[in-house]
Amino acid sequence: MDWRLTGFTEDRELGRGAQGRVVLARHAESGTPVAIKYLVGGDAAAIAGLRAEAQMLGRLTSPYVARLYQFVEGEHGAAIVMEAVNGASLKEVLREHGALAPEAALLVLKGSLLGLAAAHAVGVVHRDYKPANVVVRPDGLSKLVDFGIAVLSGGGSLAGTPVYMAPEQWRGDPATPATDVYSATCVFVECVTGRRPFTAAERAALMNKHLTEQVDVRDVPEPLRPLVLHGMAKNPGERPPGAAEFVTWLESVAVAAYGGDWEQRGVRALAAAAVALAALFPLGALAVAPGASAAAGASAAGAAGTAGTAGAGGGAGGAGTAGAAVSKGFLATAAGKGALAAAGAAVVAATAGGVVYAVRDEKPPPTPAPAPAAVALVADNQRLANPAIVVQNAQYPKVTGLKDPALQRRVNTELRGPLDRLIAASKKQAASIDCKGKPVKLGTETRLGMRGPRLVSVRYFMLSDNCQQADGSPGGEVVTVDLRTGRRLTAADVFQPSTLTADGVRRLQGLVRQKPGSTERRWEDCSTADGAFKVADFSPQTLPGSTSGEPDPPALSAFFTPAGFELSYLHGGSDGCGNLNFAAPYASVRGLLKPGIAALLPAGPSPSRS
Repeated sequence: MDWRLTGFTEDRELGRGAQGRVVLARHAESGTPVAIKYLVGGDAAAIAGLRAEAQMLGRLTSPYVARLYQFVEGEHGAAIVMEAVNGASLKEVLREHGALAPEAALLVLKGSLLGLAAAHAVGVVHRDYKPANVVVRPDGLSKLVDFGIAVLSGGGSLAGTPVYMAPEQWRGDPATPATDVYSATCVFVECVTGRRPFTAAERAALMNKHLTEQVDVRDVPEPLRPLVLHGMAKNPGERPPGAAEFVTWLESVAVAAYGGDWEQRGVRALAAAAVALAALFPLGALAVAPGASAAAGASAAGAAGTAGTAGAGGGAGGAGTAGAAVSKGFLATAAGKGALAAAGAAVVAATAGGVVYAVRDEKPPPTPAPAPAAVALVADNQRLANPAIVVQNAQYPKVTGLKDPALQRRVNTELRGPLDRLIAASKKQAASIDCKGKPVKLGTETRLGMRGPRLVSVRYFMLSDNCQQADGSPGGEVVTVDLRTGRRLTAADVFQPSTLTADGVRRLQGLVRQKPGSTERRWEDCSTADGAFKVADFSPQTLPGSTSGEPDPPALSAFFTPAGFELSYLHGGSDGCGNLNFAAPYASVRGLLKPGIAALLPAGPSPSRS
């Protein structure tokens, strides 16, 4: 049977491996959520590695590093009790959103550099800085986790994650704070460009690039290129000597390039990117879906694979293969959901149950903030009779976790509304015609845009087949709901009054461009003679021949996504022209939006500065 620490109530298992398991639990007295990593007895090397890791963490105290509460070793094995950090790993954020706005990328770098600076101040080198080891919280701040292969400055071995390893790590030379600066700069390049600085199919080729090839900075915004070139210098002596010095330089560059409020814009952008992944938050997932499976829990925790991780005991894992770091393969299941740091000075005491490594901390663990609401797409598959209607994988967003049940119902009613209206209209139409036993088939093409913290935006394009006549789509609509009020926003709520004029609409049309791949038809082939958007396109209207009895949705609707602003052109028909999408950076259209709406959107770089 699995052994358990006393004094904690286990909520659910987050992951399991050959060496043990990770669970989400609560401290029995305070109710504080924690992540507990258990190692089973018998593997002396793994337990020794976990003990060394705890002792390393005992040197640290920083709000930018997840904290260690307790290390316990006894006859059953060893366990480490950690702060359960609510958020998504930077790896998941980048997977979902690709490149970040420069201010958001700078903020990620600054936060985790401050965590590294705390480690460097006490002589600790992390050696494995990578996106999976940075947790982005719902408030936009970040924490550094996983000190599984950290060493004291001057220690060295061929260890790390190959795609982010500094040249001296490849050579097996001693690690210094400048080693972490190199890895952090590699991740910054990935954040701001959407790609890793060096890639190669073979490990030898990847090593050669890190050792000899200068990083390509053409896709890096020009003001930030010196940061990258110095941070990734091949010679450690040519880099900033440590994270603290790098932070000082970063702040001066950021202010010069993006203004004194760059950090506030970065927080907003990063918070929106993280909250869009609220379903992956360990504490959010616990509060919203307590019945989640262990497998889902591991995913929700942002579990990072160990691909490309080099061993801590000498000998690097090959590119794309798991390394042999002591306890590293198991530790990776904890990355992104809450890992390791300490507050206060550490003490070691002998007890009847073994050795306890504890933290001398006068303050009780803080009470966690309420978990954000989670938003996910849900599939609707059903068969209706009289008349026969088959709904096939029609997707709609569902919000869970709001404190007010009545508000949550209002929000979900609005978000599902287009699907309910499609079913109702199809029932009415099918009842008026003879389908000779053939069912009406319905579905949706659904895209989920922003998923909080204030706005949820979803784009529907409806699919229908009345009596298998291939009579074209009934159209679509965009629904954007304010999570504070449950109210659906109209064009008048979103745009400045001056935007909803002939001149304003012309200006908006000049800023957006049709997205490639959204349809095979071009706007030029679908539009009227002058090709201009009309003010009336932004309002509901009853089209000639409409049988629904209600106005049809607007032909043009604002659709808010984490990556940028979109304008959807949606209407019924079979000519392929009713499902078009136009896009622009938020920075370009922010002046056309109401200030209250603009403040809720992810920040983006100023066009004049990027």
